[in-house]
Amino acid sequence: MKTEVPKGKYVLAVSGGVDSMVLLDILAKTEGVDLVVAHFDHGIRADSYKDAEFAAAAAKRYGLPFEMGRDTLGQNASEEKARQARYKFLYEAAGRHGADMIITAHHQDDAIETAIINLLRGTGARGLIAIGGNPRVMRPLLGIPKQDILAYASAHSLEWREDATNSEDKYLRNRIRGNVVAKMTQEQRHEFLEHIRTIEGSSAEASMLIDGLLDSILLDESTVDRAAFSNLPAEVSAQLLMKWLRTQGVKDLDRPTVERLAMAIKTAAPGTRHNVKKEGRLDLSINNAHFSNTLANA
Repeated sequence: MKTEVPKGKYVLAVSGGVDSMVLLDILAKTEGVDLVVAHFDHGIRADSYKDAEFAAAAAKRYGLPFEMGRDTLGQNASEEKARQARYKFLYEAAGRHGADMIITAHHQDDAIETAIINLLRGTGARGLIAIGGNPRVMRPLLGIPKQDILAYASAHSLEWREDATNSEDKYLRNRIRGNVVAKMTQEQRHEFLEHIRTIEGSSAEASMLIDGLLDSILLDESTVDRAAFSNLPAEVSAQLLMKWLRTQGVKDLDRPTVERLAMAIKTAAPGTRHNVKKEGRLDLSINNAHFSNTLANA
């Protein structure tokens, strides 16, 4: 199985599952690739400490340094909260070791699942390419389907641990994985991924235009000109608002929230306040919409 990782030093996220164990095996045998094995225990499952022990033993077996992080998020933690905690740990580990980048074992099935989930959430074109858009993270398996990863693990007699939560239907990703992605033919996978690549190309151009438009409606970094914003078409204003709010630290935005806030900026009465997820609010005057970070001011 072919992966392309330039020579350098990397922090490799190893959960103990088959994907990360396969990538660990490949990269540990790749000349010029210096690895630090990193494992993050979310504290979501009672037996998660066994995953940490498994990952530590694997690092020792390959003769690699090991970094361990832990949190106590609890069984009801969302996928997004777990992701944020994991990447915070990985970035810190990369800083401590002077690593060039972080490497994760996301693969083709993950990319398809994420795109479908984001479509269902109404996040638009950006959501389709979100899994590959972080310049600080390398994902060498992103073009590899899960079945090829399993075949490699079998051929090389690798061991791994199965996360019991991967089979629980309460998680949307698991339902998408079992009911949609697992039933896609190779042709359907190819067509879907081609659509994503096409959107990725046009999205880069659109992003440059959005940046220019955003500058034209901002009075300062936290304040939007309501009149200029109101003159924009609905789809354009939604994209601008989503990008602006992300610069203000608002995370995990969904389409209904963006559309509600865009409509408020255009039509709501002066003096009204509108909540923006948990991170802040919009305060409206006659001419302006000002974002206040309620978490920072708490």
